[in-house]
Formats: sequence, structure tokens, C-alpha cells
Amino acid sequence: MTTIPTFNRSLLHPRYWPTWIGIGLLYLMVLLPYPLLYRLGTSLGRLSMRFMPRRVHIARRNLELCFPDKSSAEREALLIKNFESVGMGLFETGMGWFWPDWRVKRLFKVSGLENISLAHANKQGVLLIGLHFLSLELGARIFGIHNPGIGVYRPNDNKLLDWLQTWGRLRSNKSMLDRSDIKGMIRALKNGEIIWYAPDHDYGPKSSVFAPLFAMEQAATTAGTHMLVRLGKPAVIPFVPRRLPGGKGYELIIMPNEEHLPLESDVATATYMNKVLEQAILLAPDQYMWLHRRFKTRPPGQPSLY
Repeated sequence: MTTIPTFNRSLLHPRYWPTWIGIGLLYLMVLLPYPLLYRLGTSLGRLSMRFMPRRVHIARRNLELCFPDKSSAEREALLIKNFESVGMGLFETGMGWFWPDWRVKRLFKVSGLENISLAHANKQGVLLIGLHFLSLELGARIFGIHNPGIGVYRPNDNKLLDWLQTWGRLRSNKSMLDRSDIKGMIRALKNGEIIWYAPDHDYGPKSSVFAPLFAMEQAATTAGTHMLVRLGKPAVIPFVPRRLPGGKGYELIIMPNEEHLPLESDVATATYMNKVLEQAILLAPDQYMWLHRRFKTRPPGQPSLY
């Protein structure tokens, strides 16, 4: 379990200087007023489409696979809005790491806090389902201000970024767990803790099952949810940080406990969970991380979709 990290002088090595310059620029940028950040972020996102053709292709393909009933024009409009969110996501990461609590709280409306209180009253831990929205760092920050919990993450290969993201995430949370530490997650849930958990990406064939997601009949989906809920017996509570239109701030939506999650098999759990994820994504489809190769893992013998 990772707690607030101690700064190591090795992070001042010249190989980290480009990262330090980027961090410094991000810190200075997020000092700007939010309306200006909104205009800059959305403009930067649209501009990035020219320099990220591979990611544009992946996002466009994901939208085609998930929403075949939408017209090409509708999907293209959603794609552009999505890359506006990519640009905002950079600033929202800096906001989540560097802003003081009062500035974060001023931009957010929060609903559903009673769902966390109810789980605690029932003496349950909480498996907090946090999807990969582009505002996930900022959403985790506001959630932690109200209900500090334990984050689940993959350590960054860049030691400086790993130190920074851990420091930033622990500004309003208790500790971090490596996503491979299943025993640590189960132990924390049994102890009544809140575990931030994201079951919405394709994590590869190991420990995954195939379940429907939107129009895709076979999406590789982690079987970890089944194990965590069966052994940890937590409340399963999704939450969505949603940016409001026109730079009007944000809302954090904390949903009710999914108390009817089926546990007869990992496929049944994954199938049900993917329906929950769909409902959450549709609350802000333009703000979801479509540029991830969500369907890269295919059943044996099936070709790549990208």
C-alpha cells in the first residue's frame, strides 16, 4: 500500500528535466481562471486531432463499433467534442493535482453522497466504480474531499510522474494500491474502506472474460469485479464526474448501490457490470476515454478491429 511519497533527489536528474518543464507549465496554466482554461482546453483538444492521427483513428473506430445506429455525421460531431475533452483532460489533471480544496469545491455540485453513507451504515466497504472519463483525476479529487478512500492504479514507468500522480491523488485520499494487489483490495473492503476501481478498460486476455458492451457482443472485460464482490462483499457504487456545457463547472453523480449484481459466474457479473458502465458512459459520452483500444483483445482466431 502506497502512502504520501517522500521526494527523492534522484528525481532532479537531467533525464527528468523535460518532465519538470512540462509539470511547471501545467502548474502555471491551471493558475488561470477556469473560463479561460475551458476555452484553452477545448481549443487545444481540437488542435490535437491534427497531431494524433492514430488516436483519432482509434476513437473514431470505437464510436463506430459502439454506436453503429448513429449516422456518420453524429459520430463525427461526438468525436470532435471528445477531443475537446482530451484537451480539457490535461488541465483537469493539473486542477486535480494542484488546486486547493476550496477551488475544486467551488466548481462542483455533488449528488448521491447518501449512497456512501448508507453503505457505511450497513458496515460495508465500497467498491467505487470509477470509469475512465477524461476528468477522472479531478473527479477522484472531489470525491476524496467528501469521502477519502483508497485508489487503485498502475505505477507509471516515469519515476517522476509516478511520484507526482501519487502525491496529487493522495491530497484527498488515504493511500494507493497497485492494481495487481487483489488481496490488498479484498482486505481493505472487508475493513470497510472505499476502493476506487475501474473495470471499464481492456486489460488483456489474462483474467478477462468476454461480455457484451454497447453494440459489441464480445468485449474483453475484467473478471476482477466478480472476485472482489464475491470475497469482499462491498456495496458496488458507480460515480460519474461530468463537465457541464459551456464551462459552467462540474457535477459529481454518485449512483445507488448495485445490490442485485449477479455472482453465479464471472461472465454473469461482467455482463451485468457492462450494462452499468453503459448507463454511466451515456451520462457524458463526449467525455469518455474513447482513444483507448477498448476492443484490442479478441476471441481466438478473430482479427484485430483496429
